[in-house]
Amino acid sequence: MKILDDLISSIHAENPVRDIRQGFFHTAVLTRNCGLAATLPRDALKQEGPLVRNPGYLLEKTSGELCRMAYSESLLEAAIGMAAINSLLEVNIDLCEELNAAEIILQKGEGKNVAIVGHFPFLPKVREKAKSLWVIEKNPKEGDLHEAEAARFLPQADLVALTGTSLTNHTLPYLLELCNPGAFVIMLGDTVPLSPVLFDYGVHALSGTRVIDADLALRCVSQGANFRQIKGTRRLTMVKG
Repeated sequence: MKILDDLISSIHAENPVRDIRQGFFHTAVLTRNCGLAATLPRDALKQEGPLVRNPGYLLEKTSGELCRMAYSESLLEAAIGMAAINSLLEVNIDLCEELNAAEIILQKGEGKNVAIVGHFPFLPKVREKAKSLWVIEKNPKEGDLHEAEAARFLPQADLVALTGTSLTNHTLPYLLELCNPGAFVIMLGDTVPLSPVLFDYGVHALSGTRVIDADLALRCVSQGANFRQIKGTRRLTMVKG
């Protein structure tokens, strides 16, 4: 994926790899900073093993080698790669604000057609405000649409919210191609790199996570924390200028 090429080429992958944790829900890599990514266990367990090659020896890899694991077809390896990328990004905090994705979606999606790829806890609030809400999921819950419906509904949406795990499973380029050129596109989740590189591909806002207490975040990840349970983080949003 060219998006991954550009993300990796934008970082200086010279920092030593200090720690890697792969919890059931989330993955963390500690290099210059601590980076996070969703683990995607349900989809990963459907893949043929080995799901991670050379476990126990990954600290011997360079940070650049870890980043390139994002290209892997193995979702667990790709999650490590995305967490490594996030650990090495030099995030311009001056371009970010303490704002979560739900606030932007509610504000910009009111009275409009909204498509969200991924099932998130704030969906009932969006359903109250939006003209139409289409939730597209690889593992659909009641009321969700299967991922095969993306080609039908994404082009109709005025606002599209894409899970950051679309980078991990390599579906992001396809999803972006489906978006109406006039739609507002936001990516969300701790997998999302807070990098303006993504603005070059038609994304307008990035809602991700910045770790401020690496020891605490690593401990939470390795003890099975879900997204809301990971402590020692800030939820930041970067909007295209």
